[in-house]
Amino acid sequence: MPTQITVRSVTKSFDDRLVLDAVSCSLPSDERAGIIGENGSGKSTLLRLLAGCEQPDQGTVVVQADGGVGYLAQDEQLPPHSTVQDVIDRALGDLRAVEARMHHLEAAMADGDESGVAEYGDLMTVFELRGGYEADARVERALYGLGLGMLERSRTVGGLSGGEQVRLRLAAVLAAGPEVLLLDEPTNHLDEDALNWLEDHLRTRRGTTVAVSHDRMFLERVATTLLEVDADTHGVLRYGNGYAGYLAEKAAARERGVQAYAQWQTDVAGLREAAATTARRVAPGRAMKDGNKMAYDRAAGRVQQSLASRVRQAEERLRRLLAEPVPPPPEPLRFTPVLRAARVQGSALDASGIGVTGRLGRTDLRIAAGERLLVTGPNGAGKTSLLRVLAGELEPDTGSLTRRGRVGYLPQEPPPGRPGETLLGAFARGRSGPAAEHREHLLRLGLFTAEQLTVPVRGLSSGQRQRLALARLVTQPSDVLLLDEPTNHLSPALVEELETALAGYDGALVIVSHDRRLRQRWQGAQLALSAAAPQAVGA
Repeated sequence: MPTQITVRSVTKSFDDRLVLDAVSCSLPSDERAGIIGENGSGKSTLLRLLAGCEQPDQGTVVVQADGGVGYLAQDEQLPPHSTVQDVIDRALGDLRAVEARMHHLEAAMADGDESGVAEYGDLMTVFELRGGYEADARVERALYGLGLGMLERSRTVGGLSGGEQVRLRLAAVLAAGPEVLLLDEPTNHLDEDALNWLEDHLRTRRGTTVAVSHDRMFLERVATTLLEVDADTHGVLRYGNGYAGYLAEKAAARERGVQAYAQWQTDVAGLREAAATTARRVAPGRAMKDGNKMAYDRAAGRVQQSLASRVRQAEERLRRLLAEPVPPPPEPLRFTPVLRAARVQGSALDASGIGVTGRLGRTDLRIAAGERLLVTGPNGAGKTSLLRVLAGELEPDTGSLTRRGRVGYLPQEPPPGRPGETLLGAFARGRSGPAAEHREHLLRLGLFTAEQLTVPVRGLSSGQRQRLALARLVTQPSDVLLLDEPTNHLSPALVEELETALAGYDGALVIVSHDRRLRQRWQGAQLALSAAAPQAVGA
C-alpha cells in the first residue's frame, strides 16, 4: 500500500519550549490513525503540521493527496455574521471551483474547442475522486447525522451555540469528502447518536483519516493505528492493531521492564558473589608434591594471576552494570488506604439542600463509607460546583454539609504551581519527612523521571501537572475521593491504570466524568444534574 503521509525528522518548538523532537512516522493510504497522548504533549501540533498550518523548525512533512486535505481545528472561530450555508459553501469551495471549470470546458468543447480536453480529464478524475457528484447528498447526511438536520441554512453562526458551531464545522469538513481527513478532537460536543453516526461514517469512508482524540471508545471503534506523542521525550511511538494493540503493547513493555530489572539484579548479585568467592580462593593451600618448592611456587603464582584476572574481569563487568542500572519497574497506581481502625463508618458525606446561586440548584445527597457515585449532566448543570462544595473549596449559599474523614480532591484543571516551586517541591509540600524519602516515593510511581524532579511546575504541560496532582492524591490516605473529570489531560494508558486503581479503592468515591468508557464500566449509584433540578438515579 503506498505511503500517503510522511513525517521525517521533524522538530518543532514554541517560545523556546520543545514540543516535538526529531519525530519520524508514516501512514499508508486508507489508514485510520488516532493521535493520542496527554494534554500539552504536542498532539494538536503534529496534526497542524500534517495540515500545513504549521511549518517544522527542522525536517519535512509530505502529504500526497490529489483528492484534497480536510482539517478540523479544535478551536477555530467561525465569522459570526456568516450563515450556515456560507460555512457549507466555503467547505465545498474547491469542489465548486472544479465543477465550474468543468462546465466552462464542456461549453468550449461543445463549440468545437478541443484544447481543454486533457485538462477536463484531469479535473474529472479529481472531481470523481472527491465524490463531487454526491457532495450535496453528503451535506444532508452529515447535518442530519450530527443532529443539525433541522438547522435553517439562513441562520447566522453568531446565533448558534458553541456546540452547534463545532458540529457545523465538522459536518462541513466531512461533506467536502477530502482524500485525507485530519480531525482534532472530533467527538467534543457530540451526543450518543451523533457519536455513533460519526464512528460509522469514519469506518466506512474512503481515504485516510487521522484524528486527535482522548475518547477511548472512539479510538477502539475507529482507529487501526495509534500514534502516541510522549510529553517527556517529545517523540512519537506507533502502535498497530488499534486500541487493543496499544494496550497489549503497553502491558508487554511493562513486563519486559520487570524482566529486565530482575535480570539486572541477578547479574549484579552474581558478579558480586563471583568476585568475592574468586578473591578468597588461594592456591598455596595445596600440598607440595615431590618437595619441589620452586615448581610449587611457580604453579601457585600462575593460579593467583589467573584468579586475580578473573576478579578484575568480574569487577569491571560489575562496574559497567552499576554505571548503567536498569530502572525498577514503576509500581501500579494504588490509592493509599486509611488504617482500618481509623476508617469512617456510616455516612462519609451528608448534604442537605446545598446550592450555589447561578451554578448549582439545591441538591441532596448522602454518600456512605465505601459507596460510589457518578455525577452526570450537561455543561452548566453544576457538576464541578458540586464537587468543589463537597471538597470544601466553595461555600454553598444554601443548605448544610457534613464531612467525615479525610477527603482527597482532584480538580478538573491541574493547579499551575507556585512561583519557583519544583516538581519535587510541589509533591513534598506540606508533608513531613526528608526530601530523599519523597523523591524515592515519587519515582517509584513511574510518573516522572529523576531529571524532571527539578523542573519548575510552571514549566510543565497540563498533562504533566495532572500527573503531579494524581501522584499527591494516590500517596495521601483518604476516606473520600472527589474526582472531577479525572481522565482529562492524561494518556489513555494512564487512564486505564487509574481506573484499575479506583476499582481497588475501598473508600467513598464521587466522580464527575463525560468519559464514555468509564461510564460504561461504572458500577454504583448515579446522580444526574440538570439546570432545573437534580435527580438521583439508583445503581
